[in-house]
Amino acid sequence: MKKLLFLLFISTSLTVFAQKPKIEQALDSLEIVLGDQCHLFLSVTAKNGADVMFPDFSSNHAIAPGVEVVEQMYGDSVQNSDGTLKQTIVYTLTSFEPKLHYIQPLSVLVDGKKIVGRQLALKVIDVPVDTTKLDQFFPPKDIQTNPFSFDEWKPLVIMHVVTSLLLVMAMLCYLLRRGNKPIRISFRIIKRIPAHVKAMSAIDEIKSERITAEGNQKEYYTRLTDALRIYLEERFGFSAMEMTTREIIERLQNEDPMKVAELREVFETADLVKFAKYSTLVNENDRNLVTAIDFINSTKTEEVVEERREEETLTEAQRQTNVTLKALRWLQRIAAVAAAMLFAYTIWQIVQLIE
Repeated sequence: MKKLLFLLFISTSLTVFAQKPKIEQALDSLEIVLGDQCHLFLSVTAKNGADVMFPDFSSNHAIAPGVEVVEQMYGDSVQNSDGTLKQTIVYTLTSFEPKLHYIQPLSVLVDGKKIVGRQLALKVIDVPVDTTKLDQFFPPKDIQTNPFSFDEWKPLVIMHVVTSLLLVMAMLCYLLRRGNKPIRISFRIIKRIPAHVKAMSAIDEIKSERITAEGNQKEYYTRLTDALRIYLEERFGFSAMEMTTREIIERLQNEDPMKVAELREVFETADLVKFAKYSTLVNENDRNLVTAIDFINSTKTEEVVEERREEETLTEAQRQTNVTLKALRWLQRIAAVAAAMLFAYTIWQIVQLIE
């Protein structure tokens, strides 16, 4: 029982000791030159919520004989892990008396109780002055008025006028060009793509877009037969888009009978899917696609891609207008560059005269 009371007493004493306020007083520099400044840091560590009152030198700036407080400001507060709070105030000090100054310990009130810091020393060093050469120091000169000469400024005035005229010329050229745009020669190239290339491109799009007959048979066979009808129109010269399957087969009677029969099967299957809601099998869809490709390859002709260039011609008046606008464009550029160079040179000359 006695041991338990002893341990309780020790722990209570340690807690009280740990929560006892602590004060720190330090200088960031122990030596300064006459009239220079340093900082005094005064920190207090106390329990969180304690009432802390630091010394105030706002009315009386003397912290010690010969040492003045220029400014005082509060620093950051730091929360410690043991629950205490560290608060800091910074005093900016200066002195004009070259000697060793002693700064007495500063006192801080914590919850009405005074705690005292420690004594500090600040050495102030005098600035050496050579008293043997006092005759070489002269008072400031009187204000002098320099005479104004227009001859010095005359070239600058002339350059300024020339710069202004160049800018006006550049602006006029811009306005003239703005109202009259140059006439350009336009041309276009007409390119005829062979029928089999168009048809194969359409079929490749069906493949690349992954349009399967299982997903949407109607769209699949509509696009496939449209590609075939466009090919037949361009290859054989009849309006296949407006004809029935029977009419198309009759127009192709002079072609290979086996190929025509296979093509008839493709069109008839497409008609059944589109109009009779017929459902095809997977192998039947693939066979119809291969049949269409095989028919195109067997009936295609090696046509040469034709290109025709159509180009407009300009009249004599239009050519003359273009020449005039081109001359105005160059004149505008030259005037703008010359004006910029003259303006920069004028500014440089003005600076030289002022200095």
